[in-house]
Amino acid sequence: MEARGPPRVKNKAAAPVQISAEQLLREAVDRQDDKVKAPTQRFADLEELHEHQGRKRKEFEDYVRRNRINMNNWMRYAQWELDQKEFRRARSVFERALDVDSTSVALWLRYIEAEMKTRNINHARNLLDRAVTILPRVDKLWYKYVYMEETLGNIDGARAVFERWMQWEPEDAAWSSYIKLETRHGEFERARAIFERFTIVHPEAKNWIKWAKFEEEHGTSDSVREIYGAAAEALGDDFADERIFILYARFEARLQEFERARAIYRFALDRMPRSKSANLHADFTKFEKAYGDKDGIEDVILSKRRVHYEEQVKENSKNYDAWIDFARLEETLGNPDRVREVYERAIAQIPPTQEKRHWRRYIYLWLFYAVWEETVSGDLARTRQIYEECIRLIPHKRFTFAKVWLQYAHFEVRQRQITPARKLLGQSIGLCPKDKLFRGYIELEMKLYEFSRCRKLYPKWIEFNLGSNCQTWIKFAELEIGLDDLDRARAIFELAIKQELDMPELVWKSYIDFEEGEGEYERTRALYERLLQKTNHVKVWLAWAKFEMSIPEEDDANDKDDDDEDEGRAITDAAKTRARAVFERAHTRAKEKDLKEDRVAILNAWRSFETMHGSKEDQDKIGKQMPRKVKKRRKLDDDSYEEYVDFVFPADDESAAKLAKLMENAAKWKAAKAAQAQGGEAQDGE
Repeated sequence: MEARGPPRVKNKAAAPVQISAEQLLREAVDRQDDKVKAPTQRFADLEELHEHQGRKRKEFEDYVRRNRINMNNWMRYAQWELDQKEFRRARSVFERALDVDSTSVALWLRYIEAEMKTRNINHARNLLDRAVTILPRVDKLWYKYVYMEETLGNIDGARAVFERWMQWEPEDAAWSSYIKLETRHGEFERARAIFERFTIVHPEAKNWIKWAKFEEEHGTSDSVREIYGAAAEALGDDFADERIFILYARFEARLQEFERARAIYRFALDRMPRSKSANLHADFTKFEKAYGDKDGIEDVILSKRRVHYEEQVKENSKNYDAWIDFARLEETLGNPDRVREVYERAIAQIPPTQEKRHWRRYIYLWLFYAVWEETVSGDLARTRQIYEECIRLIPHKRFTFAKVWLQYAHFEVRQRQITPARKLLGQSIGLCPKDKLFRGYIELEMKLYEFSRCRKLYPKWIEFNLGSNCQTWIKFAELEIGLDDLDRARAIFELAIKQELDMPELVWKSYIDFEEGEGEYERTRALYERLLQKTNHVKVWLAWAKFEMSIPEEDDANDKDDDDEDEGRAITDAAKTRARAVFERAHTRAKEKDLKEDRVAILNAWRSFETMHGSKEDQDKIGKQMPRKVKKRRKLDDDSYEEYVDFVFPADDESAAKLAKLMENAAKWKAAKAAQAQGGEAQDGE
């Protein structure tokens, strides 16, 4: 038996004669199989037809009896009766189905469409009347009703249906359909009346906008203005929508009524909050750019920012960043009264707690206010009053702000009131001493070249810090160095290194740099020796070696007449010897204390030194001492192991080899003794 379908192509090579795509498609269509068709049933006479109809009706009755609530069975049954032209039987099936479920929208629609297709208009009208009475909230039935009436040309009937529908206050689309019906037939007054009822039932902004657009198309400019005005009045301040004012102003702009449009924008901006008028501000800006002047544009932009800041400070009166930005905005506008008003409103918002973190931004309001009064307004008396009020307000027993005291003192200095400035800073140190206050006071006195006062302030600063702040000691010594009083500077350093400081290494470094800079090389070496008695840090050894390399000759320790000699000259043999001695001591100390990492750092620095300045023998000597890296394992507290890198030095390898050889000899001796003892026992037995 041959297989169905197109013949199988055995030779897939290119044909000698090519055919077009159209021929290929046509051949493919011709070779397609015919679709499976339902068999055609023919009846010989009327009796056979009635017999067939009886069997089908019995089948459908069985279906609906088994599952009465399945409306699909009922609709298939009714459709079959319609196909048989048995309209009365079909109505009977539909009615029986409605008795089962009268809320089935699909069943009502199928019933109504069946009557409409058979042109039984009165039957369809009666059905629609029954349907909308039973299901008044189903919009699809109402739409079907009014569509049928309008299609038949019964406009009064459609209007009556809409009136019945509107009594149920349906959604917006239903009212819009009613209005479109009246508009299509030119009944504009009726449409306006519907709009009026529509906006009462659904007073949303979009519905007022629809009415205004309708009036723009079919009414007059006065009627449009009347609608927009009624919308603004009906919605009120609580439900005002920016879209209404934007479209109203655009309408006036199209009519060249620019002043009206500007008044509308300003009216809306004054009434609506910032959160609901972002697009309104943007549209007003575009309007001013298109039809306004430069002043108008700037006024719009600044007013927009002003409203924004007003909303921010209204929402949170303690938002000091917003107050600062607000004040800066008013400063750019140049109105002194408004600037003072904003600053006064801002500084009145005192932080609720006495925690410094709540006061940090608040204090800047006072400082900016004082700077503006001094530099822009020029009211010096008011500036001084602001500073005094700010200092009086700060709870100095809990915390203080050094920047306020210092800025007030600098203000007095600018007014050439030096004595009040000193009294003010002295009061601040006595009331609430801080490092920043001491530092600022000393800097002020140094600018005034009052070094004797600086010498009095530094001991007080050190006393305040209880000698723990190393920077205070260093600055004090630098002052004496700058005044060329080296003995006092050296005495200050000596006192400093005897104190318990937070970072003593900085003081030692400054002391060493000072002695080295003065050419006191023996004192510098003595300082390194003293420092190494306190600490054995590898950086100290390396710094000492570097220092020794920087001294050209041994007798330079007491010779200070060679300062003009070139600093870039080669290192002398004496300097190399001293540096090697330091490296040797450092390596020996690290080896004794078993500080492997320090030994590695010292050997690396020593090798770099020998590479640059040493001979081949010196380099080989250091190379033999360099360790090698090995990986080892160690046990942790949780019984697990981890790998780590350890350094093994050549001397350690030799010791390990000697120990291993000694243990081997001991084992051999022990074995020989055991063999000798066994031999003696054997002779005794014989």
